[in-house]
Amino acid sequence: MTSAPASTPHHTSALVLFSGGQDSTTCLAHALSRYPRVETIGFDYGQRHSVEMTARLNVLRELRQRFPAWSQRLGEDHVLDLAVLGKVSETSLTRDMAFRMEESGLPNTFVPGRNLLFLTLAAALAYRRGIQVIVTGVCETDFSGYPDCRDDTMKALQVALSLGMDHRFLIDTPLMWIDKADTWRLAHALGEDALLVGGGNALVELIVEHTHTCYLGDREHRHPWGYGCGGCPACGLRARGWDNYASPIA
Repeated sequence: MTSAPASTPHHTSALVLFSGGQDSTTCLAHALSRYPRVETIGFDYGQRHSVEMTARLNVLRELRQRFPAWSQRLGEDHVLDLAVLGKVSETSLTRDMAFRMEESGLPNTFVPGRNLLFLTLAAALAYRRGIQVIVTGVCETDFSGYPDCRDDTMKALQVALSLGMDHRFLIDTPLMWIDKADTWRLAHALGEDALLVGGGNALVELIVEHTHTCYLGDREHRHPWGYGCGGCPACGLRARGWDNYASPIA
């Protein structure tokens, strides 16, 4: 999927699926740089790393304080209770179990139907709020093989949601074809454009300090790339991306 150019007049509002992690924060910055009106939506589905629900509020607060131009565009935040998703899924993100690969070839961090449900409910809210664009941080480059992160899935959902609600949605996936190192680079570029002087470092520092990605919810151990246990799949992916991003300028 391609991102909507800033000059597209009929795309004036966006709803960002915002968990408070690195990817969704970068997507939020992407949306704030392009759309005059931006709202956010989060989901509480009984995830083990529920600390992200606090982290997302901290990120929103810091974005408003550090980026005045974006603050003017950043509107209402919405949170939906999806406890039922945790009840119907048997995964290491919703149960106290070790991370492992399943016979299907997918990791047990895969929550079946999660992104499908998230996007459907986001579209329903966007419909009510008169929003045209839904922004999500799904990615085919640095991912664990989740079928609901694929570009084909997003294209199919865009068509289904637009037809089913008779409202022409655009699902904007700015991270779809980039890896974690490039996600760090994108955040740097977006921050630089927003503040002109020192902005890139400001956004990267915000992501390091305030976002949360660790599946175990660890906020005690601080690494160059942020907080986390350092051993779960999410921490490993974030750390490798940081190393590839930071090494040329180390």
